Amino acid sequence: MFEVDLHAHTSFSHDAHTSPGEFVRRARASGLDRIAVTDHGTIEGALRAKDLDPDLVIVGEEVRCACRTELIGLFLTERIPMRLPLPEVVERIRDQGGLIYAPHPFAYAREPRRRAARALAVADVVEAINARAFLPWWNRAANRAAEERGIPRAAGSDAHFVFEIGRARTVMPEFDSVESFAAAVLEAVPRQLAVSGPALHVASLGINYGRRASRALSSLSSFSATSSSARVARAS
Repeated sequence: MFEVDLHAHTSFSHDAHTSPGEFVRRARASGLDRIAVTDHGTIEGALRAKDLDPDLVIVGEEVRCACRTELIGLFLTERIPMRLPLPEVVERIRDQGGLIYAPHPFAYAREPRRRAARALAVADVVEAINARAFLPWWNRAANRAAEERGIPRAAGSDAHFVFEIGRARTVMPEFDSVESFAAAVLEAVPRQLAVSGPALHVASLGINYGRRASRALSSLSSFSATSSSARVARAS
């Protein structure tokens, strides 16, 4: 049997901290056989991690649709832009031969049931356990909804920091392709090893805001330098 983490982030996500190298080392040290790199709005971190450990990494992406529901594409080859209509995101994942994974379907501050309904309607796999879903009803509702609909259940750590990797994992038969994964996930058992509490969400927000501030300062410095050069040129 494989132990698989189907939802985790590298530093290529705007709110995560782990370099691809750190990521693969920790995943192997945690006893994982496979891990999906599912950065927000990009597959670059996943591709770099896969270059480092091709057998370990599944290339994925977490995409926020225009309706603000989030979907993960697994086994991707191309980036999917953010904020597209949900049907278009689904189509782009399918066109790549990928699978649709519904991350933390109820773990939203606003309209959780409506957003969950959208994700569950298109999902190939439901994240029944998310280690960052610290309110117990979020995972309970996801698990119940998947069982009621007959959709395979899985688990992901949603790791944004290296020590979170593998805190939730899916125990499932071995696979070596998207087709064999689709068969193996029918027998998957999601497990939770630890809960990542709200303080880690706050820390992730801090990374996001820090990077935004750094970009703003960089843009301001560039603008100031350009303005100074223009003034010098005019004076000459």
